Amino acid sequence: MNTLLNSPSVKNITKKMSSLHFVIAILFVSTLYVSVCNLMFAEGSLLHVSDYTVSLLGKYLCYALLALAVDLVWGYCGILSLGHGAFFALGGYAMGMYLMRQIGDRGVYGNPELPDFMVFLNWTELPWYWAGSDNALVMILLVFAGPGLLAFIFGTLAFRSRVSGVYLSIMTQAMTYALLLSFFRNEMGFGGNNGLTDFKEIFGFSLQSPNTKLALFVATAVMLAIGYALSHFIVNSKMGRVVTAIRDSEDRVRFVGYKPQHYKVWIFVVSAMLAGVAGALYVPQVGIINPGEFSPLNSIEIVIWVAIGGRGTLYGALVGAIVVSYAKTRFTAIMPEAWLFGLGGLFVLVTLLLPKGLAGLVTNLMDKIDPPATEKKPSSSDKNDFNKSKSDDATLAVENK
Repeated sequence: MNTLLNSPSVKNITKKMSSLHFVIAILFVSTLYVSVCNLMFAEGSLLHVSDYTVSLLGKYLCYALLALAVDLVWGYCGILSLGHGAFFALGGYAMGMYLMRQIGDRGVYGNPELPDFMVFLNWTELPWYWAGSDNALVMILLVFAGPGLLAFIFGTLAFRSRVSGVYLSIMTQAMTYALLLSFFRNEMGFGGNNGLTDFKEIFGFSLQSPNTKLALFVATAVMLAIGYALSHFIVNSKMGRVVTAIRDSEDRVRFVGYKPQHYKVWIFVVSAMLAGVAGALYVPQVGIINPGEFSPLNSIEIVIWVAIGGRGTLYGALVGAIVVSYAKTRFTAIMPEAWLFGLGGLFVLVTLLLPKGLAGLVTNLMDKIDPPATEKKPSSSDKNDFNKSKSDDATLAVENK
C-alpha cells in the first residue's frame, strides 16, 4: 500500500488535482455510474440501481449541499448557525408552492385555482404572496430571494450589534423555532401541520416517472458541483481570506480598517441561498415539505454532519453529510427503536478518535503521499551571516547615536 502511495505517478496526480477537481471528478463519475446502471441494467441484475436508490442518493446530495452552506459560515467565518434548517425549508416551500400550482384540477376537490388545503379551509382566492407561484421563473427567484432576504435582515441586525458566539447560535435557534410555530398555523396559507404534498409534475414531467427521478438526481449533482466550485472560489479569494481572518481574530481585522460585519452579512446571505437551493431540490425528490423542516433539531443535525466530516474543509462537509445520512438510513432499518443511540455512538467515536473529522484522515493520507517539506536547519555559515548582520545593526545603531 505504501509503495503504491509513494509511486511517482500517484504523487504527480495528487499534485495536479486540487480538492475542487477531485470532488467534481468524483461527482461526475458517481453520477454517470448511477445513471448508466439505472438505465442500462434490468431489475435483478447485480449492477442495477433502483429508482428508490436514485431518489435516496438525490436526497443525500441535497444534504451535502446544505452541509456545504453551513461549513461556509461556520468553518471559514466562525459563525455557528443553528438555524440553517430555516433557509433550507424556505427554499423547499418556494418549490412546494410551484408544485402545488402544477396540480391544477387534479386535486381532491378539482379546483384549478386553489390548492386542496385552501378549498378545505374555505378560502375563496389565493393570498397575495402566492401570486406568480405557478411560474417557474418566479419560483427560482423565490428560492434565492426568500432565504437570502431573511439572512440579510437577520445578519444585518445581529452582526451590526456585534452579537457572536453562543448568543448568536441561540438567536438562530430562536429564529427557526419562530418560523416553525408560524408555519404550523393554517392562517399562514402554507398547509399548516400537513404542509404541501400530493405533487404531480415538475416542468411538465411526471414526478412518478423514473426518468424524472433520475433527472432530478443529475440536476442535484450538477448544483452541488456548482455550489462547491462557488464555495471553493470564495474561500480562496481575497474576500474569503478576510472572512477566515475574521474567524481567527475579528478584533484585529477591525483594527486594520476592515468592517467585519459587512463580510459576515455577505457570507451569511450566500450560505443561506445555497441552503435554499438544497431545499428546493429536496422537495420534489421526497414529495413533501412541512413545518417539521424548521425544527431546531434538524439544524443541529446539520452541524453534526460538518463536525464529523471536518469543519473548515469543504469536501469534509460533503463526506460528513453523506456518511451520517447513510448511517441514519441503515440504523433506522436495522434497529428502528435504538437508531439514535447508534448515531450518537458514531458521533462520539469520530469526535474522540478523529478530532479533525473524517477529513483529517484524508490529510494524513496526503501527507504520507507527499510529506511536507521539513524546515531547513541553519548551517554554520548561516549562523555566521546572522551574527555578522547583528553586529552590523549594532554598529549602525551606535553611529546613529
